[in-house]
Amino acid sequence: MVANLNQSMKTKALSLAALACSLLLFSCKKDARTVPVQLLLTDNPINYEEVNVDIREVHLKIDDDAAWTRIDTKDSVYNLLDYQDGVTTVIAQDEVPEGFLKEVRFVLGPNNSVVVDGTEYPLQAPSAESSGLKIKIDKDLKETLNTFTLDFDAALSVKEENGGYKLSPVITLKP
Repeated sequence: MVANLNQSMKTKALSLAALACSLLLFSCKKDARTVPVQLLLTDNPINYEEVNVDIREVHLKIDDDAAWTRIDTKDSVYNLLDYQDGVTTVIAQDEVPEGFLKEVRFVLGPNNSVVVDGTEYPLQAPSAESSGLKIKIDKDLKETLNTFTLDFDAALSVKEENGGYKLSPVITLKP
């Protein structure tokens, strides 16, 4: 009876040790996980014929101390007016480290324009071509597809100044 009791205690101790090791291994692997993320673009209505934005790169800021992570981006010129009334398009999609998504940054190219009464005007966006446009997200990234719809509001973003047009982007996260 004493031998069976000792054997039972040894079996339980070994089981607990195996459980502790597997938990330790699982927690170490957690740091290397990635999660899918997808960014969609949409717009509110405006009275211009076209508002073209040259999106070159998209970067994500995950967690407070992490560096910016560049994600796979469809480098293209987007007419924001094509994405009104609930229409969206995927502009970036990738696997990223698991964590807390703080911000998204768009880096624009030089091919930004607005078409008014049949005439195309360049849209000046000086800081957007170098430092990019930053949008606060502040959301946990889950293991399932993380889709964020960003409303690039052309009506609030395009300003007429001194006979030209300036892009002062207003981008919000749609609920």
